[in-house]
Amino acid sequence: MSYAYVACTILLTVYGQLVIKWQVAGAGAFPEATPDQLWFLAKLLVNPWIVSALAAALVASLTWMAAMTKLDLSHAYPFTSLSFVLVVLLSGWLFQEPVTGPKMAGLALIVAGILIGSQG
Repeated sequence: MSYAYVACTILLTVYGQLVIKWQVAGAGAFPEATPDQLWFLAKLLVNPWIVSALAAALVASLTWMAAMTKLDLSHAYPFTSLSFVLVVLLSGWLFQEPVTGPKMAGLALIVAGILIGSQG
């Protein structure tokens, strides 16, 4: 069950990142003036999608705490790097962000690092 908690942590983190990107991209350019910046961010903070992303971060913290009751941090933490892999791949698919050869090579290194780093 501990690995299921780690998976939930990763998936909730990825959800939050993608939703924030989606909503911020639709909100327009970040204003230049400080009062306008504060208003821009305040409007985002009451956006239901942003609220759901922040709630996902909270729940991700709770699932991580549950995972930590059974797993060593040095074993479980490398798996959180899968969030980088998923965010890059999903941002390419959902937002048409470039997924270049060097990015793919970097993702392969992350996966290799997870495989090696999570051993024993």
